[in-house]
Amino acid sequence: MPLSFSILQINCPLVIAIIFIAGIGGTFHFGYCVSVMTSPSGFIKELVNKTCIYRYNLSLEQWHLSLIWSFTVSIFCIGGLIGALVAGSLISKFGRKRCLLLNNFMAIAGAVLMLLSQTTMSFEMIMAGRFLYGLNSGVGLSAHTMYLLECAPKQLRETVGVTIASFISLGKFSGQLLGISELLGTEKNWPWLLGFIGFTALFQLVSLPFLPESPSFLLFERGDRTACEQAVKRLWGNTDYSKEIEEMLKEKAALQNVRSHSMLELIQNQTVRWQLITIFVTFTSLQLCGINAVYFYSFEVFRAAGIQEHKLPYAALGTGLCELSTSFMIIQRTGKKVLLFRGYVGMSTTLALLTITLYLQRYLFWMPYCSMVLIFIFIFSFACGPAAGTVSLPGEIFSQAFKSSAYTIACTINWTSLFVLGMIFPVLVENLHSFCFIVFLFFCVVAAIYINFIPETRNRTVQEIAAEFNRIHSKSAASHRIAFTDNGLNGVKTYETKF
Repeated sequence: MPLSFSILQINCPLVIAIIFIAGIGGTFHFGYCVSVMTSPSGFIKELVNKTCIYRYNLSLEQWHLSLIWSFTVSIFCIGGLIGALVAGSLISKFGRKRCLLLNNFMAIAGAVLMLLSQTTMSFEMIMAGRFLYGLNSGVGLSAHTMYLLECAPKQLRETVGVTIASFISLGKFSGQLLGISELLGTEKNWPWLLGFIGFTALFQLVSLPFLPESPSFLLFERGDRTACEQAVKRLWGNTDYSKEIEEMLKEKAALQNVRSHSMLELIQNQTVRWQLITIFVTFTSLQLCGINAVYFYSFEVFRAAGIQEHKLPYAALGTGLCELSTSFMIIQRTGKKVLLFRGYVGMSTTLALLTITLYLQRYLFWMPYCSMVLIFIFIFSFACGPAAGTVSLPGEIFSQAFKSSAYTIACTINWTSLFVLGMIFPVLVENLHSFCFIVFLFFCVVAAIYINFIPETRNRTVQEIAAEFNRIHSKSAASHRIAFTDNGLNGVKTYETKF
């Protein structure tokens, strides 16, 4: 077990409880909803066809079924985008903890619709349930992340932040595991598979009230220093937390006359331009790096490697287990910058090799096994890099005044990129086949190059990180100065311009 988690168990046992309680009703839902639809797809399409025959005496053609199925899957992204857009205002108004509590009702309502869909012969209930799940995940991604990071001590914040991605991986793996035929992936039980997160939402609903609110929210938004100190004492125990309180008070004094900024104000503010660009690059690359494409293509690779058709779900389950185990084994001895850079470099190299091995599968009988190994290496690099380091980034590089809007923008980029990927990936596969990974290779390379020029966030305050961004930007601007010499009648003159 990592040393930092041992410190948490000894000094901050309540933070450990927050990690699990907030996670199981937070980013776990997003991961579960991403992976759960693969297993019951055949049963859902059959329900759609039966419903149309029963209501309209109409048997749907294959392309009709595919269209309805695609909409059923993608409406989750639409709900997630709407949830992400309203998350910032809800979190600022109700607080991190209360927002998570209220968010559970959407998941429970969606689960009820899923459970009743087969009995009432209504595939529209599945669509409505997926939309509510999207709303829940869109709000939950921001609320869970902000609540967890603000409850953790500064020196352990990056380590605790890794668990955000761990619960996404746990959700993906749980959706794959419960979807096998021995558990809930059957014609009789698939509604329970789709409605499973209603139980995790109920668990958070009854357990979260016993935990304190975020100290930062109590101090910055409510202005209640006493409640903030009480929350810190409950969270961090009897350790000396005076330095952290002092830093929070300094930030509060700096923001005394500064209100929470809207997304438009954040976009227009020049002082945080490079932080915003960093969020755009990292969150776009998170979805367009090819991880979901690799999961999709894994069936083809495993099939080419000679794995029997009925065993493919179990082989694919290994990919989810790989990401899950890696995410829980991460020990952040290095900073966020190194973590992300190494991850994207590893993913870029693996995607280049995977493209080659997939192309050569038709010529060399042993090449599919190389592709299998590369898939697991790619997932390992993703779990160690972008998955572990991206989600918590807005809370580390933006001050309190911009934090809610930054998370909203980050999640909006995340959901939009996921929706775009879902729309264009089938076209890429159909036209480019194994060369579709070249598109994702481009995003990985661009992300690696950009991350190499951002400051480190490890053990730094928001003000220190902002100063480092300004220093790097100033150095970059200075390097773009060009001197022009004018040999005029009045002597030599030198002009400088900056762009």
